[in-house]
Amino acid sequence: MIERLAQRGRRTTSVVPAACWLLATALLAGSTIATGAGQAPAVGVPGSGTAAWWWAVLVLALQAVTLGVARARPRAAVLVTAALVPALLGLGEVVGVGLLAVVVAVYRAVLARPARRLTPTLLAAGVLVAVGVAAAETGVGNGGWPAVVAGALQGVAAVGLPLGLGSVVGARRDAVAALARTVEAQGRARDALVQVAVERERTAMARELHDIAAHHLSGIAVMTAAIGRQIDVDPDGAKRAVAQVREQSTAMLRDLRHLVVLLRDVDSPSDPAAPVRMETLAGVSDLVARARASGLAVDLRTAGPVAELAASGAVGPLAQLAAYRVVQEALANAARHATGARCEVALDARADGRVEVVVRNDAPAPGGTPARHDPGYGLVGMRERAELTGATLRYGPTDDGGWEVALSVPTTAAPATTQEQHR
Repeated sequence: MIERLAQRGRRTTSVVPAACWLLATALLAGSTIATGAGQAPAVGVPGSGTAAWWWAVLVLALQAVTLGVARARPRAAVLVTAALVPALLGLGEVVGVGLLAVVVAVYRAVLARPARRLTPTLLAAGVLVAVGVAAAETGVGNGGWPAVVAGALQGVAAVGLPLGLGSVVGARRDAVAALARTVEAQGRARDALVQVAVERERTAMARELHDIAAHHLSGIAVMTAAIGRQIDVDPDGAKRAVAQVREQSTAMLRDLRHLVVLLRDVDSPSDPAAPVRMETLAGVSDLVARARASGLAVDLRTAGPVAELAASGAVGPLAQLAAYRVVQEALANAARHATGARCEVALDARADGRVEVVVRNDAPAPGGTPARHDPGYGLVGMRERAELTGATLRYGPTDDGGWEVALSVPTTAAPATTQEQHR
């Protein structure tokens, strides 16, 4: 990509000066031919092939070379091309062909640097052009104030027109560049916020897992080390230690079922001393009922022994919590983004050892206006929970203009029977 841009820059550096020289030479040749045929009123145009004519062609070539060589020094290009205009006084009234290179040089300089920094250079270029044009006019007998006025007008035009055009183009280019930088900065800020949300979610999960399991596991580790020494010398003590290990394991499993505290920032209980509410697949029905009571048109469909799998521990507590939160977030998104749309929550205990949790909403009702809200990170949290529990998350628009979120949760035992009920 960089090489292509460099090659394009080299082509532009050579093509523009060459085109400028060819156009100026063609104008000079056309004026010479027209004057020789008596079809043009221009005065002082040298004849074709004369020394003055070839000198003019050489000066125009020097201007073109200056445009190509001094591209990296736009001020020098402006001054040199303008200083060569007085050298064209032998062209008489067609001295204006030498102004083409000046116009190009000024335009490039304005694009390369702020116009206020070019003020001395542009004034000097205007004076040089005015002097050259006035000298050419004087050489053909148009001296006095007409020559001064003609020189001043052409000097102003040769500098002012490209100055105005270059300022407009430069301002638009700067505005586009500023907009691109703003969009890039907003994208980086958004990515940073998403990363913060991800890290906060992971930190909360890791902290709560540590708080729940670390104490029990450390006690189990100490007791199992003691059992290895007691089993031969104190069988009764070893049995008691085994019972304690079992108690510790049972307590840890019970505490793991209370992982709702992972998201206490969202649903912190009003009474910190109260028992932690269980968030499981079995609680999805209450979640749907609360959503329906709040005005959301939502139905619940279950297929297979979902409740039995949840109660038996075939779906772990973290996985059940993830499924519950996905349903909760999907219903909240439907209420915000699909006002008046019907929703369906489907729980399906499949025979292949997975529980499918699907939340689908129709397209928003006609005339429904989504509620104003700040952008959140619900989908980010869904992905994090799915990755943490080994589940598979899918989401996206449906063919009818609605939205669907599907979570496939692995189980440790496949369901034996399938039954279906509607609520």
